[in-house]
Amino acid sequence: MISLEKLVRPNIWSLAPYSSARDEYSGKEAHIFLDANENPYNAPYNRYPDPLQRELKARLTKVKGVPENMIFLGNGSDEPIDLSYRIFCRPGKDNVVAIAPSYGMYAVCADINDVEYRPVLLDDNYEFSADRLLAACDENTKIIWLCSPNNPTGNSLDRDEMLRVVEHFDGIVIIDEAYIDFAQQKSMRPELPTHPNLIILQTMSKAWGSAAIRLGMAFASPEIIAIYNKVKYPYNVNLLTQQQALKALEDPFEVDKWVKTLLTERYRVMQAFTELPICQQIFKTDANFFLARMTDAKKIYDYLVDKGIIVRNRSRIQLCDNCLRITIGTRTENNELLAALRQF
Repeated sequence: MISLEKLVRPNIWSLAPYSSARDEYSGKEAHIFLDANENPYNAPYNRYPDPLQRELKARLTKVKGVPENMIFLGNGSDEPIDLSYRIFCRPGKDNVVAIAPSYGMYAVCADINDVEYRPVLLDDNYEFSADRLLAACDENTKIIWLCSPNNPTGNSLDRDEMLRVVEHFDGIVIIDEAYIDFAQQKSMRPELPTHPNLIILQTMSKAWGSAAIRLGMAFASPEIIAIYNKVKYPYNVNLLTQQQALKALEDPFEVDKWVKTLLTERYRVMQAFTELPICQQIFKTDANFFLARMTDAKKIYDYLVDKGIIVRNRSRIQLCDNCLRITIGTRTENNELLAALRQF
């Protein structure tokens, strides 16, 4: 990895961050707040939330095994995705490399930030090659995006290949682990102390059943996290989100139960799909969804919509021709889907 200063955009490196009222007395005890032009009534919602979410990070440290100064919290994973472009990529000059197909927001954020996006196609089994990714890089490549388990394909990427990318690329490697709680493969978080160019993204939206609160996590070196905190908006995670996340984190064993139930259902639904005449192929998955190649994905999708059942038609994505992405629901929901497809 080249020096962090050379990777970060010069204006970001020299940026003087906004200093919020809550930052200035950090570490001191206070009981009268006349500093932030807040209304003194309607507690607790009249006060700005902790800009660094200290209590929540302390709880996450126990669950994730990552020190507080290596955790960034954002408005969903989309916030750290966007911030990564704004921190590392000079508009109109730098580029990023990513596997394809993958999560669409990587490309959308590249377009928003005027950064060239270089997709490298997976093979027919949705596997990737570190050598092919690295060959797509040049001196202006700042970020390589990897999603494991990948969306929309569902498969975990080869761990050794991911490590090869991290170890042979001089820039930033971001591995999005939104679906890692459903996977047999372990998280790459333990690699952080020995790989300062690695950033891991996770979320409360999937296994934790908290998509509505919009809480994303980035794990990285303290130096990188400090830059995220410098660039983010002061109060990016609201009080209600912080409170609900703390409540969810009280019982991680409940999440384990949900995951086990969903994995059992996933196996059952995928087995049922193999018996459908309209299903041509089912791809292996490590997520709470699977990708299936159908005889006529659009016609089947429209048929399900008419019955009030919504899946995702991924046919327009490279390597996903005639494919539907099926999220695993409750047993009742899954049964209704299967019953509808049997009558198609």
